[in-house]
Amino acid sequence: MPSCLQTDDENRPGMVGKVAVTAVVGNEDGAHKITADLFQALNDIGFTIPAQGGTYWNGEAMSTVDYKDLDSTPDPVATTNAALARNAVHLASLLRSKQYPAY
Repeated sequence: MPSCLQTDDENRPGMVGKVAVTAVVGNEDGAHKITADLFQALNDIGFTIPAQGGTYWNGEAMSTVDYKDLDSTPDPVATTNAALARNAVHLASLLRSKQYPAY
């Protein structure tokens, strides 16, 4: 697998044609900011981000409950995670069958 700093045989960034998603745990505003920063960084090196390509979980404000401590995944998080996975797989299969054009 090429490193993100290398180029492929068509002189594209090494991650062109690869799909990336994000998962963030934190407060809502912070999760949106981190997701935005990650999307930009991933895009800069060639990754493609699918629709609904970011998911996050944040607990009740000022709570001490961590995601890892939950007995089960909340329904809205599970639904979003499923959409993220479904969209990422769909996009990856499209890119596998028809890659971005060469530069």
